[in-house]
Parts: sequence; C-alpha cells; structure tokens
Amino acid sequence: MSLLADVISILLNGFQQGAIYVLLAVGLSLILGTLEFVNFAHGALYIIGAYTGVYVAQGITISEGYAADLGISSLGLGWGFIAALIIASIVVFVIGLLFERFVARAFYDRPDTDQILVTFGLAIIVQEAIRVTFGSNSQPFNQPAWASGTVPIPGVAISEWRIWIVVITAALVGLVFLLVEYTDFGLVVRAGTMDSEMVRLLGIKLTRPYLLVFGIGSALAGVAGVVGGPLSPINPTAGTDILVPAFVTVVIGGVGSIRGAVAGGLTLGMTQAILIQTSIGTYNLAQWSQVGIYAIAAIILLYRPQGLLGDEVKSA
Repeated sequence: MSLLADVISILLNGFQQGAIYVLLAVGLSLILGTLEFVNFAHGALYIIGAYTGVYVAQGITISEGYAADLGISSLGLGWGFIAALIIASIVVFVIGLLFERFVARAFYDRPDTDQILVTFGLAIIVQEAIRVTFGSNSQPFNQPAWASGTVPIPGVAISEWRIWIVVITAALVGLVFLLVEYTDFGLVVRAGTMDSEMVRLLGIKLTRPYLLVFGIGSALAGVAGVVGGPLSPINPTAGTDILVPAFVTVVIGGVGSIRGAVAGGLTLGMTQAILIQTSIGTYNLAQWSQVGIYAIAAIILLYRPQGLLGDEVKSA
C-alpha cells in the first residue's frame, strides 16, 4: 500500500470512528453543559438504540437468556436500516424524556456524586436486563444492502458504510447546531445555561426546553448505536465500553460546546486510526489505540484545561 493510500485510509477510518464519538459526545455535552447533569446512563441509551435498531432492521438470534427459556429463538421485524434508524431514534428520544422527567429532574440540585451513582446504577440495570433477556452473545448487525459496496479509491478499498456514517453524523450534528444556535428554542436554552434565575424572572419556564434538550441528546445516543452497530457485533456491555471515550471526547472538546464535541471526537478517532494502522518494524501499535486516546486527552488538558474549544462552552 502506497503512502497516499495509507493516509487516505487513516483519514477515512479516523472520520468514521470519530463520527460515533461525535454523535455520543454532542448529546452528552448538551445535557452536561445545559442541565449540568452528569449522565452515566448515556451508554445505556446507546445500547438501547443498537438493540432496537438490530431488532427493527433484521432480527435478534436468541440462544440463551430468559427469552430462550420461553422457547423464543429469534425476534425481529426485518424492516430495513432506514426504518431502524427512525424508530430507534424515536424510541430513545421518548426514553430520554421519561428519564429526565422521573429521574434526572430530581437530581439537578444534588451533588455530582449522587448523579453519577444513580445514572451508573441505571446503566448497569439496563445492561443486565438485556443480558438476562437475550443472553450475553454478540448480535451481528448487517450493513444496509445499499451501502455494502466499496468506494474505489486508488490503492485502498473503503466500505461505503463508513462514508455514510460520516454523512449521517454531519447532517444530524448540523441540524442540532442550527437548532441550538439559530432558533428561539436554542436562545432560551443558551440563556438558561448562562443565567437560569434571570430567565425565570422574565417569565420563561425552562422545564420544557430542558426536557427537549435531554430527549434530543438521548436520541443522538440512540442513533450512534444504530450507525455504529454494523461496525462490530453488539452485546450488552457495548454501552459501558463506549461511555468513557464519550466522556473523554466531551472533556477535551469543551463541556457544552457542539463544535468542541466535533473537534474532540475527530481528535480521538484520528488518534485511534493512526495507532491501529501504524507499525514500527514488525511491532504493530494497534494494541495501544485505547491507551492513545487517554494520552492525547491528558496532553490537551494539561495545556488547555477548558478543552479545545472551551471558550465556547456557553454558546454551543
């Protein structure tokens, strides 16, 4: 493989992996920056989206768990990927609304440790509920047929699906940015973030905008589960596995900043792609890909504690 092909491959793989982090981080950053709520259940929303997506798109094969004990060997609708993307985002959006109304709202004025404990506990409950019901086996999530080909780039073959992940992410993040930055809804949300007491004194209720922010952030996590599902088999622990990188993305990008979430996600994605595809002699650096993202985070925060775009934390 030529040097140019190597560079193209690293860039595209970095964009693809970074796009998953961006989807998770934008939703997480909105919730953390706007509501000042530390949501460790965000990974659970990701895995709910992934399982809902595979159920709607093709089906789940069941060989263990409570469902298998009932004699159920498979569940699925077979409606295809587009339906899965739409339905999963709606399902997780509704779950996010319920979560905000009946759990998160009661903890807004509580210490961060309380928020972490209750949300992490819910994440474990969701993980174990999925494991007990469907078993621990990984579920394959097939790429949609319309994106199963390869992009003919000289010297390297790139899956069309990897390109579509970037396109879907860019479209959704762009819509969220426009909503937050250029609408009355976004103006109220940003004003509430800066001075919620003053906004309330002006007679504006923040309950509904905050509820919608939580729902939108949750829906983005669900979408991440659907678009990321075809990259690797999904299993009950996938949500907790991706939670820490998502938080790292938010922190190094700048809490509350959509631009920062994008910058942080692409930084981590590129770091992983470079390490995975780099060798020193016969020694491959792929095994250091996870370590690399934390090393990059440490270096960035050492010199810029507020994150890459921390100055924009209050204005998205």
